[in-house]
Amino acid sequence: MELIELIDSTILSGYEAWEKLEELIQGGPWTTCAVLVDENTNKFCLPAFKELLPAIDFEVIEIPSGEKHKTLNTCNSIWKDMMHYNLDRKSLCFNLGGGVIGDMGGFCASTYMRGIDFVQIPTTLLSMVDASVGSKLGVDFEGYKNMIGMFNDPDLVMIHGSFLNTLPASELRSGYAEMLKHLLIADIDSWEKYSAAYDWRDNIDLENILHSVRIKKSFVEEDPYEQGVRKALNFGHTFGHAIESLGMESDDFVHLKHGDAVALGMVFANIIAHEKDMLSMEEMEEINDYLFSVYKPIEVPKPFWEDIFAYIVKDKKNQRGSILMTLLEEIGVVRVNIEVSPEEIFFALSAYNALVAATKKSKSDS
Repeated sequence: MELIELIDSTILSGYEAWEKLEELIQGGPWTTCAVLVDENTNKFCLPAFKELLPAIDFEVIEIPSGEKHKTLNTCNSIWKDMMHYNLDRKSLCFNLGGGVIGDMGGFCASTYMRGIDFVQIPTTLLSMVDASVGSKLGVDFEGYKNMIGMFNDPDLVMIHGSFLNTLPASELRSGYAEMLKHLLIADIDSWEKYSAAYDWRDNIDLENILHSVRIKKSFVEEDPYEQGVRKALNFGHTFGHAIESLGMESDDFVHLKHGDAVALGMVFANIIAHEKDMLSMEEMEEINDYLFSVYKPIEVPKPFWEDIFAYIVKDKKNQRGSILMTLLEEIGVVRVNIEVSPEEIFFALSAYNALVAATKKSKSDS
């Protein structure tokens, strides 16, 4: 059994952990248990959950899958089901799914009757290495990512590697971006190891997942409410959230998974960091070349630039009208709250598109 202690919670992995959890629930104060799922985790993960906790009775609350359903309307549905199943203040909610389930399920549990206990059970690589740590809960609002929410710790996080067997390669690739982000901001040695692997999938195992979790844990514990150094974890997310949001709102722009968008966001951030004489040309090219070898280069056509800029201006990290980004100084060294001008944003969009075009041409010529 692997155990990672957080400030007010614990992450467990391994079969023995499930036996201890079952014992804890049976002997604990909880009156009712519910499991929040979407149609995918209901089909592919809930049967395994039942096998892992065979002696626990629970109600199932199902919601539609996908980021577009991460809204207050879906929260209304969850709260209604909680009332329908007579959940009370001593009830326990399991959130079985990816980041959307974890963020929204934790938010609903934390607000229902002013808060009931909940356990996060991430079933995607992305949610294991990212959403499982940090206490962030919430929903999207008016097309903007995670605008409504809070910080609140689950009672427990259970990471079980077998759930990864239910995922397609596209979901693994999405989660892998957050693993790479952690290495780029804090662990150059592992970055060099990962980027030298013959196949990126070779880097996905429980040991590396828990290593990624520990990196995020170190930032969260130093800065629980994201007032300073924890903002390092936002590397790649300013542009990444913008193109992810645009894809959800516009039928004319490609829809990207969160991790794919963050990977492209890291490329974009590196262009700005180099333009600011922070990141060397050599390291910028090393990182960007590897990211484009794993993630499909996606152009942002010029008619969408103003839309992208509008999303960036609304980013939660901004303060007093200034655009603030997290940028690399070198691999393994990150700086937060770097002010970026509108002119630098539009320069980076142009340079980013040029890099995408050059990468595509190089791939077609080879």
